[in-house]
Amino acid sequence: MAIIYREIEERDNKALAALIRTVFEEFKIDKPGTVYTDPTTDHLSEVFKTAQSVYWVAEEDGEIIGGCGIYPTDGLPDGCVELVKLYTSAAARGKGIGKILLQKSIESAQHFGYNEVYLESFPDLTTAISMYKKTGFKNLSAPLGNSGHFACNVWMLLVL
Repeated sequence: MAIIYREIEERDNKALAALIRTVFEEFKIDKPGTVYTDPTTDHLSEVFKTAQSVYWVAEEDGEIIGGCGIYPTDGLPDGCVELVKLYTSAAARGKGIGKILLQKSIESAQHFGYNEVYLESFPDLTTAISMYKKTGFKNLSAPLGNSGHFACNVWMLLVL
């Protein structure tokens, strides 16, 4: 069956929270100051009801296999949005799903009129960081905005 890309729905909350936490455990980055302990991770559909935000999910045979979105994080410069929660299940990696989710999120940022996309990550997520760089993201020396995810130590920006 084909992979379906669609916006998040309330029924996705539990599966997405489990997927995100599984990825954090897999890469041994399951620590405070990340989405792993962020209480909003358990009800993402509510979070993405915020204006000028969207969260895309990838679904195959009724199973959530990935997700990515954009969110207007407090404290970001005008015209800048944060790329958030790009995760794919281990079985879904290497198939271009993350790249499609990333592209859909960037297109959404452009649709909403943003001119920059910011992200926070970890050096352990080498494949994702490589994908970001190929997409045009550049490293920053310090974080932007107030995400509350103080454990992240890779910060990147894409000028659209």
